[in-house]
Amino acid sequence: MTSPPPTVLGTEAVLPVLDLLTVPQVMARLQLGRSAVYDLLRSGQLASITLGRARRIPTHALTDFIHARLEQEAA
Repeated sequence: MTSPPPTVLGTEAVLPVLDLLTVPQVMARLQLGRSAVYDLLRSGQLASITLGRARRIPTHALTDFIHARLEQEAA
């Protein structure tokens, strides 16, 4: 699933709003422990951003991770 391109208004681009999840939210959705989620982040299997000291995972990154795992399992 791709996002629509940003809309340009004047000189500023309006970007689509991304939902960001905390590590505990990802833990609950994947039913994994904290260490397992941080291992996924550290290995690059699950994309994230850091805001100050807070780690956030975009919902699309979680969806992409799940789809990739489903494709691996199907192969």
